[in-house]
Amino acid sequence: MLGKLRSFSKGKLATVLVAIIIVPFVFWGMGSVFSGGNTNSIAKINNHNVSTKDFIFHLNNSELTNEMIREKLKDNILEEQLTKLIQKKVIELEIKRLNLSISEEALANIIKKNNIFLNEEGKFSRLKYEKFLLERNLSAAQFEAELKNNELQKQLYEYIAGGVQSPFFKTNKIYNDQYKGIDLEYIKLNSFYKNKDSFTDIEINEYIKNNEENLKRDSIDFTYIKINPNNLVQSNNFDDEFFKKIDLLENDIFNGMNIDAVSSKYDLKLTEIKNFIGDNYEEEFFKEIYEKKDQDKIQLIDKNEYFLLYEIKNKIKIVPKSNDFYDLVKNQLQQMNMFNYNKELLNKIKDKKFGTNDFYKLANDNNKIETISLNSFNEKTIFSTDSIKHIYTKPNNSFSLINDSKKNIYLAYIKNIKSKKLTKGAGQSNIFSQFADHKVKNNLYISYDNVVNKKYKIEINHKTLERVKNNFN
Repeated sequence: MLGKLRSFSKGKLATVLVAIIIVPFVFWGMGSVFSGGNTNSIAKINNHNVSTKDFIFHLNNSELTNEMIREKLKDNILEEQLTKLIQKKVIELEIKRLNLSISEEALANIIKKNNIFLNEEGKFSRLKYEKFLLERNLSAAQFEAELKNNELQKQLYEYIAGGVQSPFFKTNKIYNDQYKGIDLEYIKLNSFYKNKDSFTDIEINEYIKNNEENLKRDSIDFTYIKINPNNLVQSNNFDDEFFKKIDLLENDIFNGMNIDAVSSKYDLKLTEIKNFIGDNYEEEFFKEIYEKKDQDKIQLIDKNEYFLLYEIKNKIKIVPKSNDFYDLVKNQLQQMNMFNYNKELLNKIKDKKFGTNDFYKLANDNNKIETISLNSFNEKTIFSTDSIKHIYTKPNNSFSLINDSKKNIYLAYIKNIKSKKLTKGAGQSNIFSQFADHKVKNNLYISYDNVVNKKYKIEINHKTLERVKNNFN
C-alpha cells in the first residue's frame, strides 16, 4: 500500500499540470459523504500534517459518491484520492514558500470577466453568478476559495516556466525532424521467406514432435438426434401432443436418462460422430456442439425447425491428422521462418555487420529495389504510419525493417536525407516555435518536479486510513 501511495512522488506536480493550465469554472458540490470527522493525521508532508478532516473534506468535494467509493474500495480508490490530496497540499506548501498571492480585487475582476457570468450585453450578471452557485451546491466563499487556489497554482507554473522562449535552432530542429526529405530504397522480403509448401515431411513431423502439447486439440465423440413431429409423434404439425412429449423427454433427461435410453424409449434414430475436432461441419450445429464441449454432456436445444438432442460420449486431446491441420502446421513453420530471418537481419544491422553492399547483394538485381521520396513524417504511403514515423527517427545511411498495411515486411535503406529550414518569423515558424517552447517548459516542469520530490518526505498513517475505509464497509 505504501508503495502505491508513494508512487505519486515520481510526479507530485506533473499529474496536476494540465488541470491547472486549463482549469474550468466547474466544481461539483455533493452531499456530505461523512457527517463529520476527527483531526487525526492521515499523512505527513515533512512536518505538515494532513488531517482526516482534510481528507474527508477532499472526498466530499470530489466527483465521487458514497456508493462509488464503496464499490471501488478494493481498487484502492481511497489511496488514489489521498495521493491527489497530498499533491494538492504539496503545491500549497510551494505557493506559501514562494509568497505567491492574489488580491481580492484581482479575484473579483476574474469572476466579472468570465463568459459564464456575462449577460447578452457582455456585462457581469449577478443573477447568472448566483444561479451557477446554486446549481453546483456551492457557497460564494467556497467557489471563490477554489478559484483563488487555482489562480495561485497558475502563478506557480508561471513562476517555473513563464516567459520561456526556446532558441530558433531548437524550433528549426523540431521542424526538420518532422519535414526533412528522405530518399528511401526498399526491398520486399516476401521472396526471401520459405514458401509454406516447400517444407518437407521430415520438417513437419519434427515440428509436430517438438510442439506436440501445444498442437493437441480436443477430439470428441458424440451422438445426436434431430427430433421433429414426424419422428416423435408421427405428425407433420408442431401441436400439443408433440410438445407434451418433448416435456416428458426433457424430464427424462433431467432425471438422468442418457441419449441411448431416450432413443430406445421414444424410438428415435441415433447418429454417431467419432473423433470430431471442430474442423469439418457436416451439419451446421456441429460447431455449436463443439463449442459447448465443456458444458453439460447431454443437452436438448430448440432449433426452431426441430429439437436437437446430443450427448458427448468422450473427449480427449489428440494431435490431428487432417489436411487442414497439416496446413496449419505449415503456416506456423512459415511464420517461424519469417521471424528467424527478420531477427537475424536485425541483429546484423544492430551489430553493424550489414552495409550497403549487403543490401544490394541481397536484392540481386535493381528490379527488386524500389524507391520513394518522403517529404514529411505523416506522409501517406504504402507503409504504415508507425513505420514512416520510425524512419524519421533514423540517421542517414541506416537500415530498418518496416511494414505496410497488409503486414508485408520490407528492408528499408535511408539513402539520403535532405534537411529543411524554417524562415524566421513566418507563420509556420511561429507554430513550431510553440512546439519548441512547450518542449522546453515540459523539461523545466520535470526538473522542478525532481526538486520537489527531494524536498518533501511523505509518510502515511495506515491505521487512520483503514479507519476511514471502515466507514464505507
